[in-house]
Amino acid sequence: MNRLYRVLLAASLLAISAPLFSQVTPAAPATPPLISPASGPTPAPKYEFRAAWVASVENIDWPSKKGLPTDSQKLEFIRLLDMQQRVGMNALVVQIRPAADAFYPSPYEPWSEWLTGVQGQAPSPYYDPLQFMIEETHKRGMEFHAWCNPYRAVYAIGKSSISPTHITRLHPEWFLNYGGTLYFDPGNKDVQDYVVRVIRDVVRRYDVDALHFDDYFYPYRIPGKEFPDDSSYAKYGSGMDRADWRRSNVDSVILHLSTMIKEEKKHCKFGISPFCVWRNISKDPEGSETQAGQTNYDDLYANILLWLRRGWIDYVVPQLYLEIGYKHADYSVLLPWWNDHSFGRQCYIGLAIYRANSNAAWRDKTQLTRQLQALRNSPNIQGAVYFSSKSFEKNPNGWCDSLQLNYYNYPALIPPMPWIDSVRPHVPLVHNEYNKKESVQTAWMSRGADGDSLRGYALYRSETPQCNIDSMQAFQFIPYDPVAGFHIRENSGGIKKYYYFATAISRTNMESPPIAIQGPASDSEASIRSAGPDARLSNQGSGTRTSPKAVMPPSRSN
Repeated sequence: MNRLYRVLLAASLLAISAPLFSQVTPAAPATPPLISPASGPTPAPKYEFRAAWVASVENIDWPSKKGLPTDSQKLEFIRLLDMQQRVGMNALVVQIRPAADAFYPSPYEPWSEWLTGVQGQAPSPYYDPLQFMIEETHKRGMEFHAWCNPYRAVYAIGKSSISPTHITRLHPEWFLNYGGTLYFDPGNKDVQDYVVRVIRDVVRRYDVDALHFDDYFYPYRIPGKEFPDDSSYAKYGSGMDRADWRRSNVDSVILHLSTMIKEEKKHCKFGISPFCVWRNISKDPEGSETQAGQTNYDDLYANILLWLRRGWIDYVVPQLYLEIGYKHADYSVLLPWWNDHSFGRQCYIGLAIYRANSNAAWRDKTQLTRQLQALRNSPNIQGAVYFSSKSFEKNPNGWCDSLQLNYYNYPALIPPMPWIDSVRPHVPLVHNEYNKKESVQTAWMSRGADGDSLRGYALYRSETPQCNIDSMQAFQFIPYDPVAGFHIRENSGGIKKYYYFATAISRTNMESPPIAIQGPASDSEASIRSAGPDARLSNQGSGTRTSPKAVMPPSRSN
């Protein structure tokens, strides 16, 4: 079971009945939410975080295998990125530090074995994978969240490739063997300082939108085996209860990371993706109506609610990988619990697309879409993250089609975080050109002020000259470019007349007031046209949206 935990992000949920959950029938919630197979799609929100995890450990998602040539690694990532963009995602959560190693040139840790096949060996021909991935993701107007595992150091003792310069060779006294995996000792003060230094280097040198940790703090318990931290407890415990001391160790590193991230880059977000159960109600009246055999608070020593209450983290992504109706930890019980315990921070739900067809519940083609509808009906839930990207390749149960053609068939804006930034960018500048012969208008957009740092532009389409962007979905999203533009092709036979408006979206996802582009114009045709023979086009819409068309100038290239 412990091996399975290490292979997948909280993949213990595949066999959740033991040891994670006891065989006790849970008490029913007082007012269980209605999540019916017959429920229709909910109104689509203007703001919604939509992301997929990209796991590098054991080559789960990317790269597909160790030691691929550089060109193959790049091509695979671009294909993955384009697939997720087509589905409707606006962010990726990419694992860049799976086991005290790196998918980037690090002064502290060696190149990952899952990149080149040998830990410490650089890619050939040489490139910086992290820089490449960030640039490609940002070209598409998407956020890049850098996912790091805080405490895992050697994935499989005796099997993993270990470089002579790996931190386990330099400081063997920092590490503990538990279940065949080598972990940093969270109670060691030098370890805490080291983890903060490693993450500081990433935040300082790379244009990441967020730093993301998963659920692996203290490791999941192995039945009959205690985590061997007697030495550090004797040295640093100061008479505290051991469980409280362990929680204080994790609290300390989370607080230091939170402070450091905002010191280095104020706009960089800090998110945590915990196991689905904070604590059972049998242990704490604030806990959930669940019977989890292991929990964040009591077993992983991760006090998520404390971090949310104190504002140490900006978002939380509980891994709700259980089906609706699961008797020990029902999705329809955990979803409202997390909705009520986000304490003003953003909450996205981790959804288990990888579980498709794993049992009768997950053979139900409505399972995932009902979960998505339910979270959209939860006022304090702002989106979803799917584990993991590879599962999308086979369109399990038609869910990718459902997302692309129904739930995500328009571009959602990423929810802003006003505690990070509440300043709206300036209204964008617009220069219109009109080709009378072809009945095509081209609108070129640029920043309204030199100081604006933009993610891109949102386009709106209205049947009236008024545009209340607070109550409208964006029609299309165009990633930022020094001169970005789009075409409006008039169709004289069109029935409906539309007015178009544009807003600027800042790097912190704040939106400017709108500016009118044109109006009225009849609906346009679906062909994509460039402003020049070498122009790079980016159609940021998905599904069946047609006009306007995004245009990128020749300076942009792959």
